[in-house]
Amino acid sequence: MTLARAIRETALRFSENGIEDSRTEARLLLGHATNLSQVQIYTWPEQPLATAEKIRLEELIARRLKREPSAYILNRKEFYGIDLFVDSRVLIPRPETELLVDAALEFAFSRRPDLQRPLLAADIGTGSGALAISLALNLPASKIYATDISPSALEVAALNCHRHRVIERVNLLAGDLLTPLPEPVDLIMANLPYISSSEISDLSHEIARYEPRTAFDGGEQGLDYIERLIQQAPTKMTAGGCILMEIGAGQEAGINRMVLRYLEGATLSFTRDYNGTNRVVKIAL
Repeated sequence: MTLARAIRETALRFSENGIEDSRTEARLLLGHATNLSQVQIYTWPEQPLATAEKIRLEELIARRLKREPSAYILNRKEFYGIDLFVDSRVLIPRPETELLVDAALEFAFSRRPDLQRPLLAADIGTGSGALAISLALNLPASKIYATDISPSALEVAALNCHRHRVIERVNLLAGDLLTPLPEPVDLIMANLPYISSSEISDLSHEIARYEPRTAFDGGEQGLDYIERLIQQAPTKMTAGGCILMEIGAGQEAGINRMVLRYLEGATLSFTRDYNGTNRVVKIAL
């Protein structure tokens, strides 16, 4: 079996089983099975697979047909131009979450020019460490705290911090939301659970069966964790600080009520994702 044939046959099996982007998925798994880059696979389509490679590919295909996400099978996911280790201990970073990094950098670069103190930031519910690491790499002078209530998630975040050599600047803290922060910060970033419990049955098998429920179940309205963070924020933020959170569709009004209740005088603005849905809320204090 050649590389080209392996892609065709794997893509067909995926397509027949309702897996989207079947050809892309086939190429990714083939690369993992053969230790070849995507460029090599494209350049050498007639190269035959060794017996061990065919066996390995079949094992990977079987896992994907059970709807295990490719990111967990490959133990990697690209986010904001960096390669992250991921497994079932953490939520898989999504492209729309990169909007949080964009907004965080915009806030950092817009701060008063006479403010010499390095940016103090916090990534709440850090998971794989995607947000904290991306910010650390783009703002080398910043000081970043990254919290998570899951010790196993912090293990993954630590691995990624070591991999990208930011472990000295990203302080990993175990605990609930803002509680572990040892000092007020200028910027809070958070991709907290925001899917309502009633919607979980509608999620894809990849999410519902394999990703940690604690990372996406936001309670009855999907706002349980978001409200608690906003409630905790007044004593955990510096004057002129900013909160950036990823949110679900239709949650704007609920968040506005929370801000009026807990953060008097704060202003809200929203950023749309690639589908036109308000995906990031900015709360400026």
